[in-house]
Amino acid sequence: MAGKSWTRHRAPFPLNSRIQALVTHPTEPHTVFAAGDTGLFVSHNAGARGSASAPRDPCRRSGRSPSTRSIPRFCLPARVPLGFIGSRDGGRNWEKLAVDIAQECSIGVPFVTGVVVDPDDHRIVWVAVEIDGVFRSQDGGDTWAHLEAGLYDPDIHALAIATTQPKRVYASTAREMFVSENQGESWKPLGIKNKWPLPYARGIAVKADEPGVLFAGCGETTTGEKGFVLRSTDFGATWEILSLPTQANATIWGLATHPADGSRIVAFSLFGEVYVTEDAGASWRKIAREFGEIRAAVWMPN
Repeated sequence: MAGKSWTRHRAPFPLNSRIQALVTHPTEPHTVFAAGDTGLFVSHNAGARGSASAPRDPCRRSGRSPSTRSIPRFCLPARVPLGFIGSRDGGRNWEKLAVDIAQECSIGVPFVTGVVVDPDDHRIVWVAVEIDGVFRSQDGGDTWAHLEAGLYDPDIHALAIATTQPKRVYASTAREMFVSENQGESWKPLGIKNKWPLPYARGIAVKADEPGVLFAGCGETTTGEKGFVLRSTDFGATWEILSLPTQANATIWGLATHPADGSRIVAFSLFGEVYVTEDAGASWRKIAREFGEIRAAVWMPN
């Protein structure tokens, strides 16, 4: 329905659960995982029904030894306690991965804001941390590297991979966007200060079928009163402001894409507005239903 109708799902989420992350299964289009402060949940029918996938504190679960582990299928941030977890059996069991995230930062406790798995090699996993930079594993999560060269802002808001040759990895921070063309060994800024209408960078997405096309969300501050959706068709060298049907009521917090249709992009503001384009940003419609705060969104094919 592309947002034309909505159903609120209360089960299996405990009352007043706060969902902070949504991830679709890489090979099963109707399987979606949700992570929040009351645990991990999974649905195998596009959200129609769900079940608990892990307890409230999944970081305490131990996994198999590294010598016997297979390649992970997907990963999710863990909010309680601070950590990062992965499943290697479709979500039936979870384990805390040994990512050496700082215990404190300027905002208190750092937290994971994004997870990206290389679409061509699932052993390569990227983790964004606010505020502690970017981490990368090349062995399915057994070991991790903290990637800092050129990445002078560790306040990472989002990550995205463009399947170019070589691949490009993009990192969005509070006041800049960075790109790496050597698997994160070094980074360079894109200089968005002079290219964007508002300074605060948040979500970023790569068009699924055109790796040179990027979409980004920006705003005034974390809770600013307006926001914009931006598009670049040249790997982030130049940007254009896309015309939304109304002025967004807050920072455009995130964007959702899916390989099933590269031209459908979903953008959402922090304070509950959702916009959808079916033509890669040429035109947009605002979803009539408005929500409270939105921290994550996915869309799945029928």
